[in-house]
Amino acid sequence: MSKFRIGHLADIDEKGARTFLVEDTEIAVFKLSDGSLHAVENRCPHKGGKLSEGMICGTAVHCPLHDWKIDLRSGKVHEPDDGCLNTYKTEVDGDSGDIYITIAG
Repeated sequence: MSKFRIGHLADIDEKGARTFLVEDTEIAVFKLSDGSLHAVENRCPHKGGKLSEGMICGTAVHCPLHDWKIDLRSGKVHEPDDGCLNTYKTEVDGDSGDIYITIAG
């Protein structure tokens, strides 16, 4: 497993997203209204839409291409659609506000 510093908490607006390139993978980090962060692949498993451009609703993001709803905690697509994408553990350093993600090796 590898841990990467990807940015700062202040870089992401509430109910917003930022993208980061880590080891050739584009990752979207979302900040929910409760302040929690969730990191997922920045591509819908359906047609590859950029999830960072989608609308956040609760703990899910809606793909901007075909409105697939994807749970940001698990990466699972909501029914009636089917699919899953990679999620990444996020951590915030309480002192500095730096954001770290962990990627399985």
